[in-house]
Amino acid sequence: MKQVEIFTDGACKGNPGPGGWGALLRMGRHEKELFGSEPETTNNRMEMTAAIKALNALIEPCDVTLHTDSRYLIDGMTKWIEGWQRKGWINASKKPVRNADLWHDLIEAAARHSIDWQWVKGHSGHPENDRVDQLASDAAEAIADR
Repeated sequence: MKQVEIFTDGACKGNPGPGGWGALLRMGRHEKELFGSEPETTNNRMEMTAAIKALNALIEPCDVTLHTDSRYLIDGMTKWIEGWQRKGWINASKKPVRNADLWHDLIEAAARHSIDWQWVKGHSGHPENDRVDQLASDAAEAIADR
């Protein structure tokens, strides 16, 4: 399987508010940037959307190392998801899981890949995290200015 590194981030101007997401895909020397926005969303939804869009951009199954500064995204995929599925998408507070639509999309996007979820500290000088943060922020600002 091909080895791919993915870096993702989400941003929101207000929470909820106009939001943006950014992703950087790297395979060897090749890189591709992806980004997008939504007029009314949350930071967590943008973090998830970045991962979904990046994984869906891969045209074949890959060994992926996905770097994100979102504990919500990592914990959801590595700790919480099985319990949510078992309990019919009800969380520990006995309430419906927030963003269930995107969790379903993320499960589907991740299913064909082998993924190592890696947390990086945001806004700490990590070059790729800073790069995708800028993509996400620029996308959020662009839609906020419309």
